[in-house]
Amino acid sequence: MNRNRATLTGFLAVLLWSLLALFTVGSAPVPPFQLAALTFLIGGGLGLVWIAITGDLRRLTHVGWRVYAFGTLGLFGYHALYFSALRMAPAAEAGLIAYLWPLLIVLFSGLLPGERLKPLHIVGAIVSFAGAAIIVLGSSTGMSADALPGYGLAFLCALTWSGYSVLSRKLGNTPTASVVVFCLLTAGLAACAHLIWEETAWPVGAIGWAAVLGLGLGPVGLAFYVWDIGVKRGDIQLLGVASYGAPLLSTLVLILAGVAEPRVSLILAGVLITVGAAMAARASSAQSAGN
Repeated sequence: MNRNRATLTGFLAVLLWSLLALFTVGSAPVPPFQLAALTFLIGGGLGLVWIAITGDLRRLTHVGWRVYAFGTLGLFGYHALYFSALRMAPAAEAGLIAYLWPLLIVLFSGLLPGERLKPLHIVGAIVSFAGAAIIVLGSSTGMSADALPGYGLAFLCALTWSGYSVLSRKLGNTPTASVVVFCLLTAGLAACAHLIWEETAWPVGAIGWAAVLGLGLGPVGLAFYVWDIGVKRGDIQLLGVASYGAPLLSTLVLILAGVAEPRVSLILAGVLITVGAAMAARASSAQSAGN
């Protein structure tokens, strides 16, 4: 696969992630851990079919247990927080806060050895966090105590995925097939957590089951595989910038589906988050060109 094709493959992940909030809302009233177990089982099953066709099964034996543990905790932690946030706060607001992860990846990457933060990084961070503040202050529910825990979980979600993504650089290259193991182990952890802390609740009707299946096949399945291909073989900088469009795409999907109201504050917040992240990405690009 050439560089351009791999980059286009990675773009598919951004499009799939824009559906995460909508499908999560549609899967109600399935509790977070049960939802994670179901969707990652579907995503892992999809991966098993893939490695059976490609013959990558043997390569999985050469991946160390630390890589599997790290990947599993990253996927499990992120999605447990994400699903919980969307159950406890308005979907659009919580989803936009969770999508601060592209900006945080840029900022955290600047703190790695050999990297440094530039003024534009800081400006971008201020602009994006201003967007997050507008989300909370302009929410239709106001600053209610009921919604604040959900906003907090959404921010922890952003920290988890950005930290996982940056630290992954230290693990070296691993085959994309290893994502299959991440998904299946995450499904197992989520199932255990569900049995301990939650009451079982199944999706309601055909729409609910379709939402769960959609999550497992798309945002919690295929997206991780195509993203892995894109960042390893494609233009990773271009893919990073493209991921900053996910918040706006997600919000537009929710509005079109009638889940979120097209309020001016919501659109403005999405624009600020995306613009701030793009500014930080531009700073990183200029820094790389100067090295």
